Amino acid sequence: MHTSRDRFLDVVRAGAILAVIAQHWIMPVLSYSDGHLATGNALATPGWWVVTWLSQVMPLVFFAGGAANLISFRRAASTRQWLAGRIKRLMVPVLPLMAVWLIVPDFLRGLGVPPQPLQVGSAIAAQLLWFLAVYVLVVLLTPLMVAAHRRWGLKVPLVMGAAGILVDVARFNDFGYIGYANAIFVWVAVHQLGFHYVEGRLGSLTRRGALALSAAGFGVTASLVAFGPYPASMIGMPGAPVSNMSPPTVLLAFLAVGQIGLLLAFRPQLNALAARPGIGDALGWLGARFMSVYLWHMPALIVVAGVTVYGLGYETPAPGTVFWLVMAPAWFAACGMVLFGLLRLFAHFEMQRDTAVATAKVPQLVAAGLMVSGGLLGLAAHGFAPLSDGIARGPVPWVVLATAGFLLAGKQIPVVDLLGRAVTVSERATLPGLKR
Repeated sequence: MHTSRDRFLDVVRAGAILAVIAQHWIMPVLSYSDGHLATGNALATPGWWVVTWLSQVMPLVFFAGGAANLISFRRAASTRQWLAGRIKRLMVPVLPLMAVWLIVPDFLRGLGVPPQPLQVGSAIAAQLLWFLAVYVLVVLLTPLMVAAHRRWGLKVPLVMGAAGILVDVARFNDFGYIGYANAIFVWVAVHQLGFHYVEGRLGSLTRRGALALSAAGFGVTASLVAFGPYPASMIGMPGAPVSNMSPPTVLLAFLAVGQIGLLLAFRPQLNALAARPGIGDALGWLGARFMSVYLWHMPALIVVAGVTVYGLGYETPAPGTVFWLVMAPAWFAACGMVLFGLLRLFAHFEMQRDTAVATAKVPQLVAAGLMVSGGLLGLAAHGFAPLSDGIARGPVPWVVLATAGFLLAGKQIPVVDLLGRAVTVSERATLPGLKR
């Protein structure tokens, strides 16, 4: 088992979030006229679907999350302490996002922004909360999945993958809504692969073995696309009858195997890259702000698009043209500067470290996590509509639900020794009543 910080996981996490940002910033094809914002997706360009086989990195996020969760769970003083810390760590960066976007839509309406572009921006600002909604559920399942991993090993992700296949069979035979069950089966299976990197054969694969694994994963993915009902793009496309992401299909589990194997094949090189002082510092900076970067990179895009497309009449060039290639760096630079400014304002929420010990019992923490997940999922589905449209129909009920879950999980007391010094995590395990 890994006992020191794993640089490979740091590189995977950093690479994944950078790929997410790049994909989201490169995708929009925008123009504005007569109160209507026309939106398109550059990756819908014929042949560009192949990019999504590498740029769709949510499988890698769940893989790295599984590895990190197992390591931290093994070190935790108790299950409830781990659950409380994880729920709080995930939810704290969301609080300023919700606070800002409860106000912004009405502010923009007051400035005269028409309803349709306002609706598009408000929906995009909340859209990515789906990941946190699902990830919180995965966190809640982690203690059970760790026990299953200890008892059944590799059989666990195999069974989850088989369940994912059955769900897809039902989904493509007129039981469409059952497909959302794969939000658990697919992502928990990939999360479980992270366990096998920390405590299993994945962590000790040779380069040849890793490349064979990658070839198998991408090979099955290609076969299912060629001969099955799955689209070639690994992200949802405008007007497409089927999406591999919403809800997720089992195809993403096989894609995960291909991507994980490919990265493991070059793990020595990635570790050497992470060991360089400048790169190591950058990984540390990004790792401390991971959730904030994820949450605020779309609002940064909204700001840039609002100023240039809505405010100045800029129209995105046709994807792949020379003008598009010339303008893309400037677009990225503008989004990057806005994101950096937003991080200066809001990233410190995520970077705060807590020395409190949870007093809530595990059932209470599970209820809290379910409330947080439900609230975030509601926001992702409905967006941040203006409050002037009606409190009950807008984001307020979902914000209240998620915040109530956070408060329910956050009932904590500081642990202080006789000298009044905050006790560290490692010391808590030695204190009476705080062991698992």
